[in-house]
Amino acid sequence: MSGVTLNEVIKRYGDVQVIHGVDLQIEDGEFCVFVGPSGCGKSTLLRMVAGLEETTEGQIKIGQRDVTRMDPADRGVAMVFQTYALYPHMTVEENMGFGLKMNGHPAAEIRRKVGDASQVLKLDDYLKRKPKALSGGQRQRVAIGRAIVRGPEVFLFDEPLSNLDAELRVEMRVEIARLHQEIGATMIYVTHDQVEAMTLADKIVVLRAGVIEQVGAPMDLYRNPDNKFVAGFIGSPAMNFVNGHVQGGAVVVPGLDQTVQMDLTLPDDGTAITLGIRPEHIEIIAGSTHKVELTEALGGVSYAYLVASTGEKLIVEERGDERSKIGDMVGLKYDPIRAMLFHAETEARIR
Repeated sequence: MSGVTLNEVIKRYGDVQVIHGVDLQIEDGEFCVFVGPSGCGKSTLLRMVAGLEETTEGQIKIGQRDVTRMDPADRGVAMVFQTYALYPHMTVEENMGFGLKMNGHPAAEIRRKVGDASQVLKLDDYLKRKPKALSGGQRQRVAIGRAIVRGPEVFLFDEPLSNLDAELRVEMRVEIARLHQEIGATMIYVTHDQVEAMTLADKIVVLRAGVIEQVGAPMDLYRNPDNKFVAGFIGSPAMNFVNGHVQGGAVVVPGLDQTVQMDLTLPDDGTAITLGIRPEHIEIIAGSTHKVELTEALGGVSYAYLVASTGEKLIVEERGDERSKIGDMVGLKYDPIRAMLFHAETEARIR
């Protein structure tokens, strides 16, 4: 197995630049997830590693090999796509071994590798079935198995769960996490779903408009984002953002009906700031400054969607037996230690 290194990687389509000088180190055996909104360049970056997109400038290395100009078949990678791309007339066993067969591997070796992969993926009972007789999750496991038998240095996943229903996505997340633990391979995984990113990744790369905004372990990004974009993208439900300003060395936040002292080096009085606070760090109390517009009861936890007197919207997590109802007028309380401040103009974190 090998790690992946990107040095000043750039991608242009004609005069349009979509990847802007990306530097990234993915360690051997690491599960790295690219996240970001649609159009941020995450799939393009993955396809550049695979060799399916030409690298305009910069260098891509797998292990110690410079693969920047190398053909996809020679890079030592295997890719699992959003669509399963299985041959409908072939059995599971034939689908999984087809690539090896085309490359002239002996039949005994193909049977052994397919057998090993099917055990890992719990596909032994389905080897003689054709894709039409399989569920969506089983088909995706076959697609992953086809990648495993090739013995790649790096596995690449391009939104592999987006075509599955919610229950199957959870099931396949567990399967992929277990697979990574068992084979210990380097994996790069693209998703727009930050829940997938948080549950699967050793390292998350947050992208926006072809630029890396931040790289880190899931909980590091959750607890210590560098800017408002990362803070808002990582976490579900998303972080609340409320407008405020600095006055008299304190932070005035009308949408939370509070003026708070924070142990930070604040900018000058009058500077516009954005205060960020996560739903689980706000408490509903008696009051009349916020109206409950909607509630979502999810069993052990509920989410109350509020509108402040300033018109700003917030989400609050509630637990316990007493929970808000639509139409309630309430107040809010939060611990300033849990809050984060961002420059309103640059979105950079104030630390």
